[in-house]
Order: sequence, then structure tokens, then C-alpha cells
Amino acid sequence: MSRSPTDAAAVERFRVTLDLFETGEAMMRHRIRRQHPDMDEVAVEERLQEWLRFRPGAEHGDTVGRPVPWPRMPRP
Repeated sequence: MSRSPTDAAAVERFRVTLDLFETGEAMMRHRIRRQHPDMDEVAVEERLQEWLRFRPGAEHGDTVGRPVPWPRMPRP
């Protein structure tokens, strides 16, 4: 089964997205190490995971608007 050009483009966009995510993680890991040079690797990873879960300024996601419950309930 061959992929269509559209599928191939979607796969490539997804690969780029994952690469950007990994790069962002690496950058934040370096920042944490620079700010806390005495911190061991376990603590650095814990701080990184905490940042990924509770990023200041993005508590409700990365977009403007008001938070809504998910999954959304159908309107009556």
C-alpha cells in the first residue's frame, strides 16, 4: 500500500513537530542546568517534567480564550 503525497506531507509535518518538541525540551533542560548548576540529573528531569505539566502562563493551554471542559458536551 503506497501513501498519497498528502499523507507523506502529513507524516513529514508530524516528524518536524516531534523534532521541535525534542529541541524545546533540550533547550529547557540546558536552561535548568544553567540556572541550577548544583542540581543532579534526576532533579533536572523532575524540574523539566514539572515545567511540561505546569508551564507558567500556559496553565490552560497555548491559546487565548476561556477554558472549557473536555470532552465538550453537546449543546441541548
